[in-house]
Amino acid sequence: MRIATWNIAGIKARLEVLVRWLEEEKPDIVGLQEIKSVDESFPRAEMEALGYNVETHGQKSWNGVALLSKLPFDEVHRGLPGDDTDEQARLIEGVFSVEGGAVRVCNIYLPNGNPVDTEKFPYKLKWMDRLNVFAEQRLALEEPFILMGDFNLIPQPIDCHAPDKWWGDALFRPESLERFRKLQNMGMTDALRAVSSEQQFTFWDYQAGAWRRNAGIRIDHLMLSPQAADRLDDVHIHKDTRDWEKPSDHVPIEGRFSF
Repeated sequence: MRIATWNIAGIKARLEVLVRWLEEEKPDIVGLQEIKSVDESFPRAEMEALGYNVETHGQKSWNGVALLSKLPFDEVHRGLPGDDTDEQARLIEGVFSVEGGAVRVCNIYLPNGNPVDTEKFPYKLKWMDRLNVFAEQRLALEEPFILMGDFNLIPQPIDCHAPDKWWGDALFRPESLERFRKLQNMGMTDALRAVSSEQQFTFWDYQAGAWRRNAGIRIDHLMLSPQAADRLDDVHIHKDTRDWEKPSDHVPIEGRFSF
């Protein structure tokens, strides 16, 4: 089974790119972030024409996440628990029946947190605290659980083209990394690092020739419960899509599993 995550940077602006990639690669489940669309405006028909079931958690102009799946949804959950006042659409989870049981796929768009001297950074940290509580509850189920998406977090210096320049940014500073390490210490495995120690990126800014210079960072991740990690076969970053016409500044990252 092929399960991928992609920050699409606006579904309307990137629809042709998304359709092309889905037609060429035919992944089984895809999590999209930053769709920047309300549920009613999401191009559901185009996705269904390609054989995908569609579930969204949208928001006008900002944020928004979606799940596309060739498998039917057994369950769908929207929103991160723990704060009833949080109206930002940043999490959607689907449960799917597979041979031998079920797999739970949670797609997130974790807050950026910049500038760090505004309310955006405390919001990021509180969101990560809530996410860790959520993940701990999911791990207690002892089933294959894939937590994936745009984490807006650089795990290690190797995941960044210029660590000294990024250090102190909300994506790469002690408070953010501490919460990510807690997620890992619960037993969640970074899928890419389970299969590769090479420097690879998933994001290149549109500015300053970042793509041409390969000045990228790795902030899109698949984090796996032990039951999911045991079924991981490989991870592939679809770097070529960054060179397409009107690309997202992120590229898809895909996990291949023996489900």
